[in-house]
Amino acid sequence: LTLGLRGAAPAAPEGQWRPIFDGRTLEGWTPKITGHELGENYRGTFRVEDGAIRVSYDGYGGKFAGRFGHLAYTLPVSAFRLRFEYRFSGDYLPDVESWQHSNSGIMFHGQPPETMSLDQKFPVSLEMQLLGADGAGPRPTGNLCTPGTHVVMQGRLEKEHCIFSSSPTFPNGRWVRAELHVDRDGTVRHLIEGEPVLAYSAPQLDPDDPEAKPLLAAANGSVSVDGGYLYLQSEGHPVEFRNIELMKLK
Repeated sequence: LTLGLRGAAPAAPEGQWRPIFDGRTLEGWTPKITGHELGENYRGTFRVEDGAIRVSYDGYGGKFAGRFGHLAYTLPVSAFRLRFEYRFSGDYLPDVESWQHSNSGIMFHGQPPETMSLDQKFPVSLEMQLLGADGAGPRPTGNLCTPGTHVVMQGRLEKEHCIFSSSPTFPNGRWVRAELHVDRDGTVRHLIEGEPVLAYSAPQLDPDDPEAKPLLAAANGSVSVDGGYLYLQSEGHPVEFRNIELMKLK
């Protein structure tokens, strides 16, 4: 199943990097925020400032209230390389849970944004989870989370929802370079500051997940996932993304 692949993408050189964020506008990106219709950018959650996409909550009245947000790139992709920089700044909203502190991510192989329900918190997808420091303990970044999905790691089906990478902890306020490599054979690698920190394969739908079941039915029971949409995440802590580039693979 390729989630949302409905035709060929516009002509662009395969095997070459190209920007998918112009540094000035949100053209080509569509917000979906829990409790709000697709396309409604609630209180300017996603905005462009100083050449970066910034996730901001200055219009939220001091409460996150479960309004998980995702900014979907307009075209689905299958085998690709993605590279970008991110940084956390400011303070998280006071009503978020501890796991939301300095927490965001890049969702990929995601369901089409128009298939998300009004109150759905996360798209069925894989997530390259991005974390910043929170307290004195280690907090790696470039992790894996699996809303509505599973993967294979070291030869076995992995059903744990979130799995830590081998990366170091990075302080908030520092720009961090990240890459996501997705090969045609289903192998996925996460890289942080140029170093591989996590690898797995065989992305697939979780047949027991209620939000994955409609996708499973549409695929006539096939659990395999080999493509879909990219999303930038909003989870309650201000974060920025810049220099977002995509390389499509044959």
